[in-house]
Amino acid sequence: MAEFSRIALLTDFGPSSPYIGQMRLNLAAALPGTAVIELISDLPAFRPDLSAYLLPALVRDLPRGTLYIGVVDPGVGGDRLAIAVEADANLFIGPDNGLLALVCRRALSCRVYRIDWRPEILSPSFQGRDLFVPVAVSLCRGLPPAMTTFDSANLQGVEWPEDLPRIIYVDSFGNLITGLRAALVNPSESLFVKGHRLARARTFHEVPVGMAFWYENAFGLVEVAVNQGSATLELGLGVGDEIAMGPSL
Repeated sequence: MAEFSRIALLTDFGPSSPYIGQMRLNLAAALPGTAVIELISDLPAFRPDLSAYLLPALVRDLPRGTLYIGVVDPGVGGDRLAIAVEADANLFIGPDNGLLALVCRRALSCRVYRIDWRPEILSPSFQGRDLFVPVAVSLCRGLPPAMTTFDSANLQGVEWPEDLPRIIYVDSFGNLITGLRAALVNPSESLFVKGHRLARARTFHEVPVGMAFWYENAFGLVEVAVNQGSATLELGLGVGDEIAMGPSL
């Protein structure tokens, strides 16, 4: 397993969370020469089933050789496993609750490990700090903790669909990211949601101010937006809502 000199955090903790600060401070103390990037801290809370579809798109165009710590973990303290996933020269550490299932599935090469090591002191409610951070430190130092090869066919979430026709993330502008890869959708199709039919545009300036539309976002996913407005407010949509793609009427 390669050594890593860059760590990115992927959590549902919220942007003002003290938990992120504790993780970053422990990483900085143990690895003073390692960059620690808070990549996203508002993944859908308690929803690894939605976050799983954002992660592979989010990291698609980012530098290889990054160690990601992913924490969307409503089952923390229970019997879910802790895992490490080597996927296309990146490494992901997190819970085995489906969060990393799509990262593994879409990788050209993937190896999964069960993390067997446990620290002497382990909070039952904050394993991001007490388990995943020390594991990341050990790996960055080239000293892997006790881990066992794990069959990816046994990952939680292995039965989930390839793409998810739901809203998986709402950004600060009120734009709605879906779990559908735009490359697999015919550009002539409309997006149907809660009685609305939305046509595709290439980008915002192609539609009038206040008009809702769908487009391929910078992550390669189908996204719903309102030009200079909030799609979540204008359309009454939020995380988890279903959408459908189909021929224009």
